[in-house]
Amino acid sequence: MSNKPTLSFWQIWNMSFGFLGIQFGFALQGGFMSRIFQTLGAEKDALPLLWIAAPLTGLLVQPIIGYLSDRTWHPKFGRRRPYFMFGAILASIALLFMPHSPTLWMAVGMLWVLDASINISMEPFRALVADKLNESQRSYGFVVQTLIIGIGTWVASNLPWLVNQMGVSNVAAPGVVPASVKIAFAIGAFVFLASILVTVLTTREDPPEDMAHFEADKKQGRMLPDLLANIVGMPRQMFNIGLVQFFSWLSFFSMWSMATPALTDHVFKAPAPNPAAFDMVVPAQAQAFNSANAAFQSAADLVGSFMGYYGLSSMVVALLLSFYAARFVLNRKMVHFVSLLLGGAGFLSMSLVPAPGYLAISFILVGVAWASILSMPYALLASVVDPKKMGVFMGIFNMFIVIPQICAATLLGPTLRVFFNNEPIYALVISGGSLILGALFLVRVHEPVADPLPQVVLAGK
Repeated sequence: MSNKPTLSFWQIWNMSFGFLGIQFGFALQGGFMSRIFQTLGAEKDALPLLWIAAPLTGLLVQPIIGYLSDRTWHPKFGRRRPYFMFGAILASIALLFMPHSPTLWMAVGMLWVLDASINISMEPFRALVADKLNESQRSYGFVVQTLIIGIGTWVASNLPWLVNQMGVSNVAAPGVVPASVKIAFAIGAFVFLASILVTVLTTREDPPEDMAHFEADKKQGRMLPDLLANIVGMPRQMFNIGLVQFFSWLSFFSMWSMATPALTDHVFKAPAPNPAAFDMVVPAQAQAFNSANAAFQSAADLVGSFMGYYGLSSMVVALLLSFYAARFVLNRKMVHFVSLLLGGAGFLSMSLVPAPGYLAISFILVGVAWASILSMPYALLASVVDPKKMGVFMGIFNMFIVIPQICAATLLGPTLRVFFNNEPIYALVISGGSLILGALFLVRVHEPVADPLPQVVLAGK
């Protein structure tokens, strides 16, 4: 039995609240980066490759930040919190400048900065939950974290649409990102920094139990050899969960990079117009472009709003799981298996919807999988990882998230061109098949036996 104290709901809520801002950043990035790229002239089959910045920065940043945070301690600022703040400041700056990029290459560069900054903040949050919660509360803790992520996804995905409803234009001149998107990203920058501050100011971190031993280990450590040794020596359970994560994140990366062109084209029948195909000097041609561009921008707003349903759905699922996990021990493996199958069905249904409104059902099913992906694998992993290496192993575990994204970034575009006549809707079909395949790999994962839940959690004290 762990000697860590049992925390109340609000203590767990405060320590995870910074994820609201992190998810604002990820949702704005995931829902609207392809729209920004297309507005700046990117071809739809080039979009996955333009997104490669995101997983590459995660591959490099998260293991390093995890390793460093394991070896950090400050009497006032703690272990994980300095990384929260540093990443939040950089990410907020990147969110402010991203939609003002005048050229495609600058937008791609800003994506590198944004994703690296978000990763600096995000990785220590996973470790913080495992640091502060005993085994019996970890599923509960990661589910509460997922609830906050769901709220952030839903609100941020609807921001450009909401800003447009308030009277701000969602169209602009060729090659210019609409004002509604710029304002949404500015709001995201504020929320990112403010929510991280809530966690920093309300959550106390405990010092190492043996400070002399901690300092000795820190002096002896060598980052690159230690990282390689931990990768080679990772627990088998971690590797098996990682295989499930591989197919799960390949699926969601395909959605983030291709949902806008896929759904604006296949469902809304309003693909992004190519400015080179119009002679802007001819009034009729200019009017035709403006009409097509307005239809695309409006459809892109609606795609973002429909994507918000997977955030809303994940929020509801996380809420239900948090109620259950507060009272009973979850079978995390079974929850994850069913959730991935439902998410796979949601993705597959997007190619078959008879009208745009049915996308809400598709994304609700996707949200069930998202809620589980953000909680169950980490709860399973935390049970088998050395607590002293929690940060570095959470960072290494991120490899099973970013490597599939790199694979999708490099191979998805050519796959669509060669096998699917460059129809982007098939990227979402691939997403569905990948989630189902991930569910099947759960047969290799075992369910650890958790301690019974302490009754104080039930009272919320």
